[in-house]
Amino acid sequence: MSNQVSITIDDKKITAPEGQMLLWAALDNDIYIPHLCGDREEQDSSPASCRLCFVEVEGRPAPVPACTLPVTGGLVVNTRSPRVDGLVAAGFALLMSNHRLECRKCPANGNCELQRIAKARRLKLKSQNLPVLDRNLPVDDSAPGIIYDPNKCVLCGRCIRACRKSGNAVLGFTLRGFERVVATFDHRPLGESYCLGCGDCAEACPVGALSKQE
Repeated sequence: MSNQVSITIDDKKITAPEGQMLLWAALDNDIYIPHLCGDREEQDSSPASCRLCFVEVEGRPAPVPACTLPVTGGLVVNTRSPRVDGLVAAGFALLMSNHRLECRKCPANGNCELQRIAKARRLKLKSQNLPVLDRNLPVDDSAPGIIYDPNKCVLCGRCIRACRKSGNAVLGFTLRGFERVVATFDHRPLGESYCLGCGDCAEACPVGALSKQE
């Protein structure tokens, strides 16, 4: 069992396992830090791709992602500052500029991580300064019990890890840059792949890009 050490987050003194990533230490102590791609079970290899969990650390010259910062004794952290808030707002705006916004009919409505981030940081779900880049990709409902709408995907990778853990491993990242998507091998529909319809990918999705259907 890891040694418990004392750290300070937002002037609140807490104890956490030494070596645990700061993101999970904060969340375990009811201190919310925005995040999408972090994986508690694979915290030693966090992709830090969503760029939303920035924090200020005393003694460091620039904000760092909380999902990549191991807890050490005496760590002093602030989850809010002008620099942190600016980085989170910019990252969130970029995500939302490429996210099909249709909350009312989205299966994740009311349980969506994007809605939670917007509420916690007082951000607009609809991008104010960036054009909306809707690629109008086809929705895939070919697999039993699963609907995949890539237009809502935030490329967090949670579904890929869940699919791999299930033993199925049919999902992965493909293409680059703006064209990057989560897809099956050769971009085949889920129903034409080896997808078993277990639903683990939908359970892992934080935004409703993957959802279960009756």
